[in-house]
Amino acid sequence: MIKKGVTLRGIEVFEALASCGSVAQAAEITGLSQPAVSQQISNLEAAVGVALLDHSRRPMRLTAAGEGFLRRMTLALTQLRLAQSELTVMDLAHLTDLSLGVIDDFDNDLTPRLATMLADSMAGCRFRMITDSSKNLIQAMQEKSLHIAIAATSGDAKEGLIELPLARDPFIVVTPSDFHGRVVDLLEGRGQLPFLRYESHQLIANQIENHLTRSNITLESQFEIGSHLALMAMVARGIGWAITTPFGFGRAERFHAALGAHPLPAPGVSRQISLFTGADWTGPVSRNIATTMRQLLQTHMIAPMHTQLPWLAGSFHTLEG
Repeated sequence: MIKKGVTLRGIEVFEALASCGSVAQAAEITGLSQPAVSQQISNLEAAVGVALLDHSRRPMRLTAAGEGFLRRMTLALTQLRLAQSELTVMDLAHLTDLSLGVIDDFDNDLTPRLATMLADSMAGCRFRMITDSSKNLIQAMQEKSLHIAIAATSGDAKEGLIELPLARDPFIVVTPSDFHGRVVDLLEGRGQLPFLRYESHQLIANQIENHLTRSNITLESQFEIGSHLALMAMVARGIGWAITTPFGFGRAERFHAALGAHPLPAPGVSRQISLFTGADWTGPVSRNIATTMRQLLQTHMIAPMHTQLPWLAGSFHTLEG
């Protein structure tokens, strides 16, 4: 039997505080006030009978008992979130036709999960799903060849489309794992490693170039790569360094042992992942798919990345809207 005082909310707050070490950041992640975060942690520690965090240090750090508790609770929370996402009830039985486009960033894991969950919710519906770049998906939406699209955006309004925010995806710097220099030197062109760019027609390439231009940064580059995986493979081989996002980095899990991820020295620079729909598709269908996608993103990409890169906790998260 679970001890009295050990609550799911308390465990979620502990997970957030363990990832960032700051009550203020944990409050932002969980949507609670700072006093409420402190109270949840006090209640949890009292219930389990041991100190889980060293409160005398800033940022706070886990005790040995806290590290063991976090490992067990992370596994439990992952299973609970997965169960929640898989049990999401979507009222799609009435649909006769659904065309959905999903950004190709999620090809390896999330898109197959979303496809099977949607298929389970539909009976007698003609269902078409494609994956493509964000630019092409938005164009297809405006041409009305898709009903719904999940794509990246720089935050500008899309004429004729309704946007439901899903997640904030901040820009980060990725280097070979044996890089021990300063990121600021790379951005100022003083490092030994060359800069590797995304292919210039991609939205993410445009967003990165806009940030560099605003920051008065000029970087020469020999390579332009149109694939997250190919770009990360080249960084892992020591060919150069790149600017990407946690979703892009997460997709390259096979190369993580040879990669190092670092904050971009410009807090707040990010792209947004959103669900787009036309005015005739507003209502429960688009909202249900958005809710399901947020749960999938949180369970399968955001929570694991917070564990791997705790400094992302305050900037890499789902969005409600």
